[in-house]
Amino acid sequence: MNKLSILNVIHDTTVDGPGFRTAIYAAGCTHRCPGCHNPQSWDIENGTLHTIDQLLEIIKEDEFANVTFTGGDPLFQVEGFTKLAQRIKAETNKNIWCYTGFLYEDILKSDRLSVILPFIDVLVDGKYIEALRSEELRFRGSSNQRIINVRASLNECQDSYPILKSSHYNENSILKS
Repeated sequence: MNKLSILNVIHDTTVDGPGFRTAIYAAGCTHRCPGCHNPQSWDIENGTLHTIDQLLEIIKEDEFANVTFTGGDPLFQVEGFTKLAQRIKAETNKNIWCYTGFLYEDILKSDRLSVILPFIDVLVDGKYIEALRSEELRFRGSSNQRIINVRASLNECQDSYPILKSSHYNENSILKS
C-alpha cells in the first residue's frame, strides 16, 4: 500500500502517550466499540489519502515529538503503517506508540499483523469497553486495555510480556524496561 487513509494528524498531543507526540489518526475500524470516542474514524472513506513520504515529512516537522498511531485502528492498514514505522525508525530517533483494538496475543499469532511489531515500541491493546471506562487511567480508555512494552517483549522472546503499570508511564521505564 503506497497511501494511507488518514482522518487527522495532531501535533504536540500529550494524551496519546508520554511527552509531546504527533498523533496519526488512521481512518478505518471494524471493531465499532460502543461508546467509541471517535466513531467518525470507523469508515476508511472518511480519511484523506497520504503517501508515506507525506506523513514522514509531517512527523519530521517536530524534531522533539514522538509518534502515536491511533484511529480508527492502524492495524486495518497494517501494510502501510508498517512501511511508515520502518521509515520513522530508519530516519529518526522517535519512539512509536500504537493503539489497536486487537489483542497483543492475536497480533503475535497473525502473520499479517505481526509484521509491524518490530517497529513499535509500545502497544496499547484491546477494544474499548464502556463499562470499564475510567478517567483515572492514563493513556487508556478502559481498564481492559493494556500498555505493553513491545520492544522488551520481542527482545526476550517470551510468552509473558511486560505490561506497564500506571506508575511506570515515563519515557525511561517504557523504553528501557
